[in-house]
Amino acid sequence: RCNVDDRVTRVAWLNRSTILYAGNDKWSIDNRVVILSNTKTQYSIKIHNVDVYDEGPYTCSVQTDNHPKTSRVHLIVQVPPQIVNISSDITVNEGSSVTLMCLAFGRPEPTVTWRHLSGKGQGFVSEDEYLEITGITREQSGEYECSAVNDVAVPDVRKVKVTVNYPPYISNAKNTGASVGQKGILQCEASAVPVAEFQWFKEDTRLANGLEGVRIESKGRLSTLTFFNVSEKDYGNYTCVATNKLGNTNASIILYGPGAVHDGGNAASRAAAGLCLWASLLARLLLDF
Repeated sequence: RCNVDDRVTRVAWLNRSTILYAGNDKWSIDNRVVILSNTKTQYSIKIHNVDVYDEGPYTCSVQTDNHPKTSRVHLIVQVPPQIVNISSDITVNEGSSVTLMCLAFGRPEPTVTWRHLSGKGQGFVSEDEYLEITGITREQSGEYECSAVNDVAVPDVRKVKVTVNYPPYISNAKNTGASVGQKGILQCEASAVPVAEFQWFKEDTRLANGLEGVRIESKGRLSTLTFFNVSEKDYGNYTCVATNKLGNTNASIILYGPGAVHDGGNAASRAAAGLCLWASLLARLLLDF
């Protein structure tokens, strides 16, 4: 807007050195620029659909009694934050280095922050367009949220999913007791990314599903070995092997009968100790005779 009085003889609007309007005559070829008012008290123009290129100085030039006068206004264009480029979802092996990128535009320049959306809540990670993670761990997998903020409008938020591959780790494998003729179930639980594949062995023999009255079921992190009708020959030590492309691990699990010596954490060593004890007693008896 430009306020004038009745002494003004000529008026014009300029953008930098470019004439937009001279009186009622339009000099600009931009259809967005129109004259809004040209009266004895006001000479104003209007710009539709303002963009960042319209930012800058505008000059209202008037001629009064042969004395030119100018009035200048600076147009500041604010732009809501917008994330224009962000990393795609990524899968890496544990121990690798990862760089996530989040480029944002806005006026004023937006502040970019990264947060890790883990199961423990939102953890602040970085205030930068680039997030670098050296030697990534399995706990650092999950979604990472990039937020661009400049207080012009609501933040622009995008997410990147980071999947961390790691070799299997058997987290739960307990010895189990079952009576002859009853059902017995051995369970083996393994954490791994990608999900582990399971195999079951007795001694050096791999067990097959459906043979000798056993069933093997593996789903997700858990594999079960089921005996539908336990017999004496079923008792003993079994090995669960969990494998993925990064490696494998195994655990020994004992199926024992009533009265057997066992504990959940060290059953194999207990069983070995028991055998040694019986062998010692038998040797002493033979020496006595």
